Amino acid sequence: MALLEGEVYEAYRSELLKRYRTLLRTLGKDLSKDKISLIRAAFDLAARSHEGTVRKSGEPYIFHPLAVAQIAAGELGLGTTSVVCALLHDVVEDTEITLDDIEHRFGSTIASIINGLTKISVVFETVDRDTSVQAENFKKMLLTLGEDLRVILIKLCDRLHNMRTLGSVSENTKLKIASETLYIYAPLAHRLGLNAIKIEMEDLALKFTEPISYKEISHKIAESKLSRQRYIREFIEPLKVELDNSGLEITEIKGRPKSIYSIYRKMQKQSIPFEEVYDAFAIRVIVNSPIFLEKADCWRVYSIITDKYRSHEGRLRDWLSHPKNNGYSALHTTVVGPKGRWVEVQIRSKRMDDIAERGLAAHWRYKAENIESKNTPQENAFENWISAVKETLENSDLSALDLVNEFRYSLLGEEIYIFTPKGDVKPMPIGSTALDFGFTIHTEVGMKTIGAKVNNKLVPINHLLKNGDIVEIITTQKYRATANWLTVVHTARAKSKIREFLKDEKSKQSSLGKSILERLFRKHHLDFIDKHIQSMVKYFKYKSSNEFFYAISEGKIKLNKELLNQILFPPKVKSIQEAPKEKKKIVKQIIIGDDFEMPYDLSKCCNPLPGDSIFGFITVSDGVKIHRNNCPNATRLMSQYGYRIIPTQWRTDGYNESFDAKLSVSGIDDVGIVSKIADIISKDMEVNMKAINIRANGDGTFGGQVEVMVNTADHLEQLVQKIKGTHKYIEVHRLDEE
Repeated sequence: MALLEGEVYEAYRSELLKRYRTLLRTLGKDLSKDKISLIRAAFDLAARSHEGTVRKSGEPYIFHPLAVAQIAAGELGLGTTSVVCALLHDVVEDTEITLDDIEHRFGSTIASIINGLTKISVVFETVDRDTSVQAENFKKMLLTLGEDLRVILIKLCDRLHNMRTLGSVSENTKLKIASETLYIYAPLAHRLGLNAIKIEMEDLALKFTEPISYKEISHKIAESKLSRQRYIREFIEPLKVELDNSGLEITEIKGRPKSIYSIYRKMQKQSIPFEEVYDAFAIRVIVNSPIFLEKADCWRVYSIITDKYRSHEGRLRDWLSHPKNNGYSALHTTVVGPKGRWVEVQIRSKRMDDIAERGLAAHWRYKAENIESKNTPQENAFENWISAVKETLENSDLSALDLVNEFRYSLLGEEIYIFTPKGDVKPMPIGSTALDFGFTIHTEVGMKTIGAKVNNKLVPINHLLKNGDIVEIITTQKYRATANWLTVVHTARAKSKIREFLKDEKSKQSSLGKSILERLFRKHHLDFIDKHIQSMVKYFKYKSSNEFFYAISEGKIKLNKELLNQILFPPKVKSIQEAPKEKKKIVKQIIIGDDFEMPYDLSKCCNPLPGDSIFGFITVSDGVKIHRNNCPNATRLMSQYGYRIIPTQWRTDGYNESFDAKLSVSGIDDVGIVSKIADIISKDMEVNMKAINIRANGDGTFGGQVEVMVNTADHLEQLVQKIKGTHKYIEVHRLDEE
């Protein structure tokens, strides 16, 4: 921005100092002079370095690092070092300040954290598609993460502020950042126990990826607020009397609505409307207890609640003795409240509640204050996660994409716990197979796996493991890995080891093929030179000499003297001009960027229809694929390959075409129901029906699919509503092809 002058400059300086003083007040009155001096030095350096630059919203850039520091101090309770790093987190990447400058002025610890923050910023960027650079940056970030978790805590504060101010960027950038947040940052916040940040990130991401759904759910939550509050009061009042008389120090008892995103996910997963999400809120009871009485007091609260309200036997969750892998500790139960409604109740101590909302940050604070002793369940949960991060780094051959996937699924995803016959516990991502478990024990065990015993029963290598399984791997003497194994394993580490083995085997076979060819050349007194080899590679249409040698070793190519002479010493004849390639037919229903002529295909994973919000994705070999914004694959594509996303829109100038669409139909069986549905499609709506497959299930219900040709998404929605009108108990949903 241009240099500010006069009243504008004074207003800017006034606002800047106001925000700085707010930050100091947030850190508390007990700040020493040395700490204030350190924070002031970081603030001055950041303000000078970013002077003259503005954000997309038009506000001075320095307000962003100040906001990140405010989140770190105010919402996570982090201290001086974290605040200094938050103020300086962009100076190395965006200004002429170097890491050496930072280390000289602020010390090695702050410089190390700033370095980690800088590396994270390029983890998901693919500069010139150089995956080796991306992989190296990702590994450096993980190394820093393993050494000092403040790196990731500050980065999460940075991402949260970016999400809060996302409205000022372009539509494509909104989708990319929101999808990336859902894919990596919200799960990371969850893993570190930062519940408040995770919830806000998910809600904000939904606001930009599914704005209509977000508005509808938030509006309905607001509409039902008064009735919800009345019910919560009705539930709490009789409990409060009993709890007050118990002698327990109850610091808080309140009802909290589910997040907008969690309600959306439940509606999508169960195909139900908002009104049928019966657990849209939960009651939380927080008891103030010393650490040695926390468990006992939480169980006393549970006893009082279940004496008053009947509990659901199958819905008791004891995370007191065995906290979740993100350190979360509490007691959950579901009871029948007034009017016969099921209500979830969460029981925590004050310390547990703080850790539930602020996760690792709160854990560190309690640890520093010696409130927690070592080897508590929370301590172990965080330490085990750090160990898993460091273990991931030991596999130096993981590609950039495998590293991201390993981090996403193995280190951020939900886990199951598998036992060895000796009782050792191995955490593994959901979806792991027996073969994955073999590689978890040791690479050599994985390579030699021929089967497994799960709970003393023989199973194949592709057997899906469940939480608590006891697994014994059965091996042979030789390595058995094949290319098919890549479809069996789930973990990126196992895939990498299998690829590495197959690559080595192919290299050995290529060397063998080269030796076979060299002997053949000597036999026929031919020179084994690069020129001749390249002629043969070109003749047989292989991409490289190694692939050509491999084909020889596999017996795919048979050579003799006559063929060698034909290839190496061809007669001089006129070349035949190749017939021009037929151009791909270009459909013009969709405008891609400003270009009407780019070829594209509609993606089969989500079957976009005119009227759907869409985006274009540039594939490696199949041109542009058009996806819906809420496609099952959209979040992954936008977060991992944002540089290949292009703006796309439907034409609105009268162009008309029919598109395939599939509907799932189910409900209570009735006489003539199939005939009614067919009549609505063909006669009432005059829609071309390609296929109908509806059957009675034998239990009084029916279900099936209908495939139709429609013009737009609105056209399909009209058809859905018409079919729903045929019967009170009928469900109709649009289907995506998985």
